[in-house]
Amino acid sequence: MNDSEIQNRLSQQFAFIKEIDKEKQIGRQTYLSDAGRKENDAEHAWHLAIMCMLLSEYANEAIDVLHTMSMVLVHDLVEIDAGDTYAYDEAGNATKQEREKKAADRIFSLLPEDQAKKMRDLWEEFEEEKTPESRFAHCMDNLQPMMLNDASGGKAWREHEVHLSQILNRNRNTASGSELLWKYAKEHFIKPNLEKGNIKE
Repeated sequence: MNDSEIQNRLSQQFAFIKEIDKEKQIGRQTYLSDAGRKENDAEHAWHLAIMCMLLSEYANEAIDVLHTMSMVLVHDLVEIDAGDTYAYDEAGNATKQEREKKAADRIFSLLPEDQAKKMRDLWEEFEEEKTPESRFAHCMDNLQPMMLNDASGGKAWREHEVHLSQILNRNRNTASGSELLWKYAKEHFIKPNLEKGNIKE
């Protein structure tokens, strides 16, 4: 590349880097472990990346950990435009796919073509949930809010009057990423909160 091409590439890369700073402003429904406030999307993505690194030994299949970490760091960038859709919001989930695809078209196109394709491919791989890495990434994405709900005394579950059937339906594929971690979550995150009444029968 000549100097002009490098400068143009850098301009595109920094435009994207600046744009994704907005992820820090996208609020989620899950409370932090101390229940003091709700987390944002950027905090969620960071947490998932660390979880991938620490818990990958429990994946059902061997995974490329760096690839999986990259996927979870990218997976919610579309929410800059589409917003966070709460797991148990039926109306929101009905339009989620369309909103997020439109967001992906805009946000990833800010990058140079080769990197735009790489980011888009990571996002689509996560959405399709067909690879060992994407299955484990989804497992992390499902377990993290459960862990925080337990740590915060079931606060978000109580506020939204979440039923056990809703949790089980959302997690119908969680075991495909890690049977051991799903079993742990049922025993340590779901069962105690069901017994305490934080999750409705």
